[in-house]
Amino acid sequence: MTLPAPVGDPVEVRRPAAVVRDGPPPAPDVPMVLQLSRWDRLKDMGGVLRAFLAAGDIRAHLTLAGSEVAGVADDPEAAEVFDACRAEWAALPPEQRARVQLVCLPMDDPRENAVVVNALQRHAAVVVQKSLAEGFGLTATEAMWKARPLVASAVGGLREQVVPGESGLLVDDPRDVAATGRLIRALLADDDLAERLGAGARRRVHERFLPDRHLLDWGAVVEQLAGAGVG
Repeated sequence: MTLPAPVGDPVEVRRPAAVVRDGPPPAPDVPMVLQLSRWDRLKDMGGVLRAFLAAGDIRAHLTLAGSEVAGVADDPEAAEVFDACRAEWAALPPEQRARVQLVCLPMDDPRENAVVVNALQRHAAVVVQKSLAEGFGLTATEAMWKARPLVASAVGGLREQVVPGESGLLVDDPRDVAATGRLIRALLADDDLAERLGAGARRRVHERFLPDRHLLDWGAVVEQLAGAGVG
């Protein structure tokens, strides 16, 4: 399969992802809730699973996607975290298990990985970043730039990235599964809200987090210092 790339030639995807699911893949028209993170305890993938189920009987599927467990050298707990998440998924009733898939993405080719990540984010109806702790949420910002409505924990850099009600929704307590589920449900139930927050998310990234904006800021500082004769 060949996918378009934002920069450069189209990328041929040759390495299959490892997917854990029960039954066929979800139909393209079924809304997808996505968290894309490393298999790390602080990303709380199991908590996202429980929050999705807490959202109730919604017409949606959940994808928990991360790198292949042996693909990130500085993530020694990845296999343990993934196994725990898989065990939690396997213990679900069949009707719930069929609505959740766990995906491990190959890391051998960075461009191939990037276009698959891009496809997942663009297809998602709702993106979740339910981190227990976070610096700058890169995958959250990527999804925001693609105008995806975001539910995130009010921790670390995510509090700066997301303006509640304007560029996403924040959960005050990152361990509050029920509150996270309610916000996921609200976005899936209200297309206008999801579209408005997605547009606000893209605008927020454009105004605050693109590299060229930072270069312009640095240029303005240098220009100001030069004009003041500082040297």
